[in-house]
Amino acid sequence: MQTPLRPPRPAYLPTIVPPALAGRQWVFVAAALVCLGPWLSPALALALGVLVARWVGVPHALLDRVGGQSRLTHWLLQASVVGLGFGMNAHSAVAAGRTGIGLTIASIAGTLTVGVLLGKALRLDRVTGFLIAAGTAICGGSAIAALTPVTRATPAQSSVALGTVFSLNALALILFPLVGSWLHLTPHQFGLWCALAIHDTSSVVGAAARFGPEALQLATTVKLARALWIIPLALGTATVFGSGRSGVRMPWFIGLFVVAMLLHTYVPALATLAQGCVALAKAGLTLTLFLIGTTLTTNRLRAVGWRPLAQGIGLWALISAGALYAILHVSV
Repeated sequence: MQTPLRPPRPAYLPTIVPPALAGRQWVFVAAALVCLGPWLSPALALALGVLVARWVGVPHALLDRVGGQSRLTHWLLQASVVGLGFGMNAHSAVAAGRTGIGLTIASIAGTLTVGVLLGKALRLDRVTGFLIAAGTAICGGSAIAALTPVTRATPAQSSVALGTVFSLNALALILFPLVGSWLHLTPHQFGLWCALAIHDTSSVVGAAARFGPEALQLATTVKLARALWIIPLALGTATVFGSGRSGVRMPWFIGLFVVAMLLHTYVPALATLAQGCVALAKAGLTLTLFLIGTTLTTNRLRAVGWRPLAQGIGLWALISAGALYAILHVSV
């Protein structure tokens, strides 16, 4: 007896839900939706992303990559940062920016210098070593993505740099709140430490939020002020690498963050809308960390190698310890 023929599959389904990956994609989407609710902390969302990537897999049709970084992760992070601006007060933000400017300049200059020297000592190629140093000095994946075109980095070089900083971001999200509690840091101290010593904005926000609104506002403001250094660094890098300034990308989302902050401060009628934007932004950042977790696969970590990881860990230890010492013993 012949098996009845199945009705033809609608033409749109193969591109949205490929037959071989349909079940896995639905599991991935379900896990992502869980991250949008209030049930998961940023650290748990990151861990869930790692587990999903390990046991379920990542649907690359949904997460196309450009330069080693997920396009969806890139845009979601920037949109979420803009949304956080609706919860910030402009006057407090200006004061916060002044608080960390001296440490910011010193840490960026010191990290870049030591990073380049350490990369040479470990015999890393010039581009990979510089990308890891810049990602550690300024803002992790965003700095690496901005500097990839001006350094003419290959996909392999940018992927190694991203894998290094994302791995350390995952550790920071867990370790920093523990160390902060152990040392009895105030929200002000902890927020400033997160902004100076954690690579990516998503992990800075996720860690700082554990210490309350004051830590979150200070960490976000100082981190975004730090991210503005991408512009002069990219221009200088284009000159050193001889690639021209046409490939320099400006961090437009920081300008929108400032606009959102000004609207929240000076337009009280938007208070209800602002609260909704902040809630969506926090959910978006939790989802961002889930997506970053999906990039931390065994194969990717293995591809990084010990030399880039040694450079990243050495720089991270330097900036973390140095910033913490300054915060505890210097008036900031």
